[in-house]
Amino acid sequence: MSLLDDFINFLNENLPKAPSFHPYYEEALAQMLKAGGKHFRAQLLLGTVNALRPELTQEAMRVALGLEMMHTYSLIHDDLPSMDNAALRRGKPTLHIMYDEVTAILAGDALNTHAFYEISRSNLSPEVRIKCVEILSQNAGANGMVLGQALDCFYENTDKKDIVAAKQRLGLTDKKLSLDELKFLHIHKTAKLIAASLKMAAVIAELSETECEKIYNIGLDLGLAFQIQDDIIDVISDENEAGKPVNNDTDKNSFTNLLGVKGAIESKNELIRRVEEDLRSLKAGIKDVIENLINKHLKG
Repeated sequence: MSLLDDFINFLNENLPKAPSFHPYYEEALAQMLKAGGKHFRAQLLLGTVNALRPELTQEAMRVALGLEMMHTYSLIHDDLPSMDNAALRRGKPTLHIMYDEVTAILAGDALNTHAFYEISRSNLSPEVRIKCVEILSQNAGANGMVLGQALDCFYENTDKKDIVAAKQRLGLTDKKLSLDELKFLHIHKTAKLIAASLKMAAVIAELSETECEKIYNIGLDLGLAFQIQDDIIDVISDENEAGKPVNNDTDKNSFTNLLGVKGAIESKNELIRRVEEDLRSLKAGIKDVIENLINKHLKG
């Protein structure tokens, strides 16, 4: 059994439970977790731990599960009518389509907080658990993924009445983001959570602080390449292949909109070259894990 299969089994055996007389709340908590996905972040975390300290791989499963819950919450909220208003995710109807918008909001809220509950339950030292909570909250929260999402929603070419009204009330005008601003947005929205998955793995494996920061910085470049690939897929793929609506970023701040598809591919490949160069200074096991995921998800 592969490490990915092992994680998927662990996820399915540890779906959040909330028994009550609500007809579908508990089902909604599990729906998007069960829908699949790449589990890219969990694979990075578990693969790195397995390469460095294989005896801790099983103990790291709950941290990887917490990471997956945090990522899934962000997707649920990203798909809401007030944000992307998407009807499909991972090949399945989004939660606000399958159930209702209130349930989707609350399911996302629940997975956000349940992520930290799972980390707290891991069979790791208290110091490691606290450090993992710190890393995840720092990169997913106010100065991480949520900041990136706030920037993305505010600066998209939107006709959402509340955002338009807020801009008018505050005397703000629309602007097109520069490349540096676009990178800042997506480093926060996407790359920081990917970098956090590597840094948490390094902490679990008890690497030095210097090594943890080095692997985190590699993760930022890897995460930015991952986002550019997602932008490219939105342009060149179809809905069945992508498992979500495509050509959905025409009004958004995407790399393909700013650079064109060819320019985006070149930018992605340059980031991959930089990651591969930086990986040479890391242990061979980590290098193999990251390069395998690059070959599977980012090339071609």
